[in-house]
Amino acid sequence: MVDLAAASVEARQPEHTAALMDIVHALDLELRTSEVPDSTVALNGLQVANSGRITRVAVAVDASLASINAAAALGANLLVVHHGLFWGGLQPVVGKTYERMHALMAHDIALYSTHIPLDLHPTLGNNVLLAEAFGLVPSAPFARHKGVDIGVSGVCDASTSDLVTRVAQYAAVYGGSVRVSIPVEGRTTRRWAICSGMGVSPDSLLEARNAGVDTLIVGEGTHHSAVDSAEHDVCVVYAGHYATETLGVQAVGGWLQRRFGLPWSFLLLPTGL
Repeated sequence: MVDLAAASVEARQPEHTAALMDIVHALDLELRTSEVPDSTVALNGLQVANSGRITRVAVAVDASLASINAAAALGANLLVVHHGLFWGGLQPVVGKTYERMHALMAHDIALYSTHIPLDLHPTLGNNVLLAEAFGLVPSAPFARHKGVDIGVSGVCDASTSDLVTRVAQYAAVYGGSVRVSIPVEGRTTRRWAICSGMGVSPDSLLEARNAGVDTLIVGEGTHHSAVDSAEHDVCVVYAGHYATETLGVQAVGGWLQRRFGLPWSFLLLPTGL
């Protein structure tokens, strides 16, 4: 993680350089960017180019003005994010939209976004890494969406209370907190599932019930997900949208360092949600 209050002089000294389009091609192949279905507003892949050379990478959950400015302060000229610039859909380039675009171009920062392709990646993905962070071993997929499985699931024999404590300790590192849909004292988790971000919906709850899942760990969900889960005796653990989507971009940063020798930094900018 990075202390955003102090970007060191050393952070500005390039040790390696790589062509932007070589990096984009490698990321597109590794993440299967063109193959994995997603929302049209995700616009996965390279969203903004730069002059063509990359010397330092920053990774963040969101393409916010704060993350762009933090990347610039570190001397990064590639910012990799989970949520790109266009979540609001088609809109005029004015106001904050203009400020984000201007900041990227003024600092010659390229922006690469990867949403569902990163959620479901078998080694770099948010969900498989969350399972590892919680001490769980995936054995099956979960959260079927548009023909692909976004999440993971598995079996264990653990106190649900202890598992929730593990999740809460993880979430706190990323500025989040945990809520549960039903009381957990005295419960045992035997079959679990994880889906990061907005991971619970009527479809995912039905999938969980059909698979015998008793504990479902997600980022966030609707009010009715808590009502429905309680009636069906499925414990939903809400670990925070932001907190559940931090590990994938960090894994991409490490992957880029191994592949291209580029230094990287994670920008910790929690939303509290």
